[in-house]
Amino acid sequence: MKSRFLLIPAYALVVAAPVQATVYMSVEQAQAQMFPGATLTPDFVTLTPEQVKAIEKASDVNVLSPNLKAWRVSTGGWFIADQVVGKHEFIPFALALDDKGAVKSVEILEYRETYGDQVRNAAWRAQFTGKTHAAPLKLGTDIQNISGATLSSRHITDGVKRLLATYDLVLSKQPG
Repeated sequence: MKSRFLLIPAYALVVAAPVQATVYMSVEQAQAQMFPGATLTPDFVTLTPEQVKAIEKASDVNVLSPNLKAWRVSTGGWFIADQVVGKHEFIPFALALDDKGAVKSVEILEYRETYGDQVRNAAWRAQFTGKTHAAPLKLGTDIQNISGATLSSRHITDGVKRLLATYDLVLSKQPG
């Protein structure tokens, strides 16, 4: 009987870690910022199992969903909204590609993890500018790691690498 009363205070001490969720911008806001003045037309793609396999082989990164949210840009290029897993939560991000398939910019749309939001730092994201599917995109060599945000850095890098392979293997071959 006495042990039952001892468990109640110990149970009451369990406190959940605070969950942080910051929405930086919507998809529409990212489109306007990354392609000012341009018109974007949705060109969503459902990847075939063969395309998923080819993208995974080319990028060495797993495809999380066969549903690709991509928009054609009137001035040339593509806008892609996607997400990667940080440590525990999804990190929605946007990738802007120029008309040759090189990275124009990367934006973090939302961040839900307790730590690691340094991946939103503009100087860190600028490392991706100009990269194509031919770039190795290795964290620690051509993309610098962020101490304290290693998993987020790695997964954003992997996400960009996967989307560059997706552009090369799928989007660049779309009739337009």
